[in-house]
Amino acid sequence: MRETTVERKTKETHIRLHLNLDGGEVSVETGVGFFDHMLTAFAVHGGFGLELACQGDLQVDCHHTVEDTGIVLGEAFARALGDKSGIARYGSFFVPMDEALGFCAADISGRPYLVFEADFPQEQIGAFDTCMCREFFRAFADNAGVTLHLRAPYGDNSHHIAEALFKAFGHAMHAAVAPAKDGAVLSTKGMLD
Repeated sequence: MRETTVERKTKETHIRLHLNLDGGEVSVETGVGFFDHMLTAFAVHGGFGLELACQGDLQVDCHHTVEDTGIVLGEAFARALGDKSGIARYGSFFVPMDEALGFCAADISGRPYLVFEADFPQEQIGAFDTCMCREFFRAFADNAGVTLHLRAPYGDNSHHIAEALFKAFGHAMHAAVAPAKDGAVLSTKGMLD
């Protein structure tokens, strides 16, 4: 089974996450409504089972909750994939969301890297600071060992822009973790690191 449970507790957050790459229940509670909506959209569009509970220092702001969730979700993907053998490795997807367009390309290479190009006209969506989108994806990429390119070339509504990016992220990761035909490691080196 390609699934794992990760728990992380610091002075700023306490997160428990269960991830199943092949589907399952989706339940997300971080205390930040819009972020819950984005993680739920990611899991549903990626076809992932995701059960996540986070208690964070929201009296400060949403920063630690969002970044630490990215850390834990990245760790969960890395653990669930093991040596990364038998996966497609690459995935990419465009998602239109009304006037906005989101794109994500993913390479489960073992080499973390983030390219993030998106401007948000509104700085907040509910209690979610839009600048935290970049921080979430950076934390995920660093801890999953994934190269991520995310881009929103246009859009007028920050909610639509963020949602297009998270849904594209889900679809791209779904394609990247899909089983490969022969079960081998897709690398001329013979390993992904």
